Amino acid sequence: MDYKIDNKLIGFCENKKINSIPLYLIKDINSLKLTSLISEKQKIFLKSTFNLELENFGFFPDEDNHLGGAVAILTETIEPRKSIIDQAAKLSEKLPKKKWALECLDELNNQETYNFILGWGLSFYKFNIKPNNKRSNINQTLCIKNIKDLIKENEFQKCCAELKGIFLARDLINLPPNILTPYNYEKIVKNCFKDFSTKIDTYKDKKLEKNFPLINFVGRSSENKPLLLDIKWSKSKKNIFPNITLIGKGVTFDSGGLDVKPSSGMMLMKKDMGGSAVVLGIAYALISMNCPVNLRVILPMAENSISDKSMRPLDVIYARNNTPVEIGNTDAEGRLLLADALTFSQENNVKSDFVIDFATLTGAARVALGTELPALFTNDNDLGERIINEGKEQIDPMWELPLFSPYERYLENKYDALSSTGSAGTGGAITAALFLKKFVDTDTKWAHVDLMAWNTSGRPGFPVGGEAMGLRNIVNMIIKYCNQK
Repeated sequence: MDYKIDNKLIGFCENKKINSIPLYLIKDINSLKLTSLISEKQKIFLKSTFNLELENFGFFPDEDNHLGGAVAILTETIEPRKSIIDQAAKLSEKLPKKKWALECLDELNNQETYNFILGWGLSFYKFNIKPNNKRSNINQTLCIKNIKDLIKENEFQKCCAELKGIFLARDLINLPPNILTPYNYEKIVKNCFKDFSTKIDTYKDKKLEKNFPLINFVGRSSENKPLLLDIKWSKSKKNIFPNITLIGKGVTFDSGGLDVKPSSGMMLMKKDMGGSAVVLGIAYALISMNCPVNLRVILPMAENSISDKSMRPLDVIYARNNTPVEIGNTDAEGRLLLADALTFSQENNVKSDFVIDFATLTGAARVALGTELPALFTNDNDLGERIINEGKEQIDPMWELPLFSPYERYLENKYDALSSTGSAGTGGAITAALFLKKFVDTDTKWAHVDLMAWNTSGRPGFPVGGEAMGLRNIVNMIIKYCNQK
């Protein structure tokens, strides 16, 4: 299957031949009394027919008693699931198939307007295994001309880039594992970035076995062989921008290996490449925006299967940096991929300003924080504060957990090898992060994101399935960081 990203604007319309209907946004019901854009007759109709204070939404007729427009009350809040992003997505599903012209009767700040447009766009996502049929059932559209009257054109383009990055990540996570094998994943990535001046190096077969022993050790048991992608992009050939590296765990399916998962635990394991999908979505958005950055993306990919070549508990394998690693539970394979990728990321002559890895790494993080809140670990306070604060502002939160160094003792064993899982039965997200930290140089600023990458329940704009958790957080954090340099 040749997956191609949809470059069309979803839920937005530039067709000037189609007459638009006004969609008025207000913050206060009393604003209806002050506007002259709606006639007194229409105001009376709204007041008598719809209780806007309860429903936050209502239609009104034109002079011929046809649909004249709609009014929506927006509630200003940054609380997840109640934000303007969610309000806009919910509103989109209520409106009939028409071209709508957005008008603000109350003053919305730039972020509120941006969030409304983003939420509107998110409501049109729908995964379909047939790419040409994706998102074909569009209920309605927003008039682009009116949008550009409300926010700057570059802000609208930025919003579209974020939407496309999110849709790319969601699509990749939702693809079935027999289609998204490591080698097919490579083809999809190259196809998605073919219009950009990216440099993509692939390590596979003997080249992978020689250079990335842990990645090869995890993936050698599958007929779908492992590989590593190294993607580089820069706004300028001159090294005048910040150097940022993103790493994404790309386990395209996880059976658990010899420590095989039960059927219930294996059901969603096509999403075990969610970290790589989010990283690709971040990269796609940043490159589309022409962000002033030297960006590097490293994607270790493998399928964790069962065969006569499967890794075994208590096997010892030397990592890329020559650290002997003793295999604990074979279902903890993701950290092995990341270990070699982290080592590789720090071997450049040009040092990264910071390195961030994304991974669907531990069930322990889900136990601690639930499925909707990614766990953040970092060795740098400034980087951690940037991510946490941006998550709040973008309503794409993370929660920081500690790199509690006393737990490092659980990774030790009598053979002087580093245990991949440790001996503790608790604190699994922390010990996993501490394992990764062993492959991070002391002078490298690093953050690790342990995420679910899947919506277990759906709502407007956020359907059940793959989710780009943390994408908007990191995209906007990187933009601000680069613009400060």
